[in-house]
Parts: sequence; structure tokens; C-alpha cells
Amino acid sequence: MPESLRPVRLGALEIPNNVWMSPLCGVTDLPFRALVKEQGAGLVHTQMVSCAALVRGGESNRRTREIMALAPDEGPVGIQLFGCDLAEMAESARAVEREGADVVSVNFGCPVPKVVRHNGGSALLKDPPAVEAVTRAVVGATSLPVVPKIRLGWDSASVNAVEIARRVEQAGAAALVVHGRTRAQGYGGRADWAAIAAVKRAVSIPVVGNGDLFTPEDVALQLKESGVDAVMLGRGAMGNPWIFRRSLEVLAGRPDPGAPSAAERVAALARHTALAHARRGSVALAEMRKHAMWYLKGLPQSSERRRELNATLDFHEIGAILESYRVWLLEHPEAVAAEREASFAGADAGNLAEAV
Repeated sequence: MPESLRPVRLGALEIPNNVWMSPLCGVTDLPFRALVKEQGAGLVHTQMVSCAALVRGGESNRRTREIMALAPDEGPVGIQLFGCDLAEMAESARAVEREGADVVSVNFGCPVPKVVRHNGGSALLKDPPAVEAVTRAVVGATSLPVVPKIRLGWDSASVNAVEIARRVEQAGAAALVVHGRTRAQGYGGRADWAAIAAVKRAVSIPVVGNGDLFTPEDVALQLKESGVDAVMLGRGAMGNPWIFRRSLEVLAGRPDPGAPSAAERVAALARHTALAHARRGSVALAEMRKHAMWYLKGLPQSSERRRELNATLDFHEIGAILESYRVWLLEHPEAVAAEREASFAGADAGNLAEAV
């Protein structure tokens, strides 16, 4: 096996490869995870779970339990927790283990204001001892490997990823995920892979790189430049589950099989929609609208087809719209080629990467 493609050990657990799917709110539900697992993702995660909602009960607890639900055969899979109360984090870690997860992920990186306001996510980056304490509480509550996820710091004036990495290692973390931006950056600018490399050099536990992974070439380059043990894809996999198979092929020293055809993208959206509908009914169909935007981005007549999809929550009608569109794309390859050529003309590399 080439050095760039390898399994990763988290305590007693071995992850079969080093290309993983990040937790993404509103995205990494069970149907989406099934698709990326089919494409070879070594480790997948649920959406982020609020420890307060999980422990305190009520209607939010029902939705939280739904987010945490796992398929019998989808492992290895992690459930990601966020919060700051030590007792709630510990109890939630025990709940994750009872649910059948393989990994407990702890979020210290989410930049979303509604999370930060409650001293969750990246808010804790301003308090490294608190990050260590939360990690220690979770580690002490479960036999599962605990994997915190952090950013480089709160802002450019307080980059402290190396200090936090050392603290979570001392607290017993099995590995650490590092997103190469500060909280203040959000998702703007470029991820700093050199800063991730500095974290990797500072600790002995596995380090996982995250940020600006949109192509198989990005995956291979971050593994090489940062020296990380694995990478975790986020936005680059939205509407693009094939990036895992393509990346694994490249890392194995084989040719990139290439992006799917336009018709294949539509067929995948139809299958994803069917899986979501089978799980949650019409509620899931409303949520699939954002997935449709990602799957169909850059295809000819995609805006018209999205309008048709947005106008109905009838599953059979949605299926008919997508099948009609798939057939149209097969019958009009010249329109697909023209749209692709137009999208490349005058576009910068960053925009192209985000459109994959």
C-alpha cells in the first residue's frame, strides 16, 4: 500500500483508510452517510449533537435522538458532541457509546453564532484549560476513542492550536482534527495547512487535517504537505460523494476515475432523495432542496429543474422530474459540454474547486 493511503489507529480501533467525512449540520444524516460509505469513506460522522439537548430531554431531545440514530452496518462511525458542561458532556459520551458509535468526536471548532453564544464550539478556544477539562471528562466517561476537533484559534491574534493540541493529548484524546482557519475567518480565505503541520509536529497522537479539500489532488497534497495521518472532508463532499472513491484511487497510485457524468449526478440525487424519503417522509424532501442545489450545480437547465423540484413535496413527482432531466441530459451531450466550457472560461481555480 502506498505511504499516502493507509489505515489509522485510534486506540484499539483501526479505521480502514485515511480519507474521512466530517460532521456537517443539516448534511451528514443517515442517507448521506450511506452514500459516502459506498464511495469508500474510512470514517463518517453524524451531525453535531447538543449535549444539553441530549441530557435535558424535551422536544429537542427527540430530534437529537433522531440525529444520533445509526444503521447497523455503517461503522466505523462517530457521533460528534458539543457543549461545555462537564457532567453533561460525560453523560452524553456514555449515551454515544450506548448508541453503538465507534468514535466520540468533540467539537471545539464550530464558528456558528448560536453555538458560540452558549460557550460551545469554537468559543472554548479562548479557554485552553476548559478544552482540556472537557476532553478529560469525555475520555473518563467512555471506553471509545475520543477525537476533539479544533480550529487554529479564536482569531489571528490568538492562534493557540499547538497549545490546545498538547492539552487534549495529555487529557487522553486518541486523535485530533484541525481545521486550518481561525473562528474569525469562518470559511473565508484559505486554510493554513502549514499551521496544521505545526500541530502534527507538536504531538504524538494522530492528527487529521481539515479545510479546503475539494479535489483528489487537494487530498493528496494536504497529506503530503502537512504530514497529517488522515484528512477529513467537509464542503467538498456536498453533492459530491464520489470524491472519496476518486481520492482513494489517486492515493493508491491509480488514475483518477474522474468526475461523474451529468446524468450520473442526477441519478445519484434521485437515489439520495429516495433514501431520505424512506427515512423521514416529506420533511426530508424539503431538506433535500439544498442537496439538489449541490448535485445539480453547473448543469444546463439546472435552475429551471430546481424551481420545479422546489414547487412540490410529492415524492413521485420529484422522481419524475429527475428522471426526465436525466434523460434530457443523455440526449443533449452538447448542452452539457457547452455549460462545462462556459464554467471554465474566466473562472479562477478556487471557484472551480468549490464547484466540484
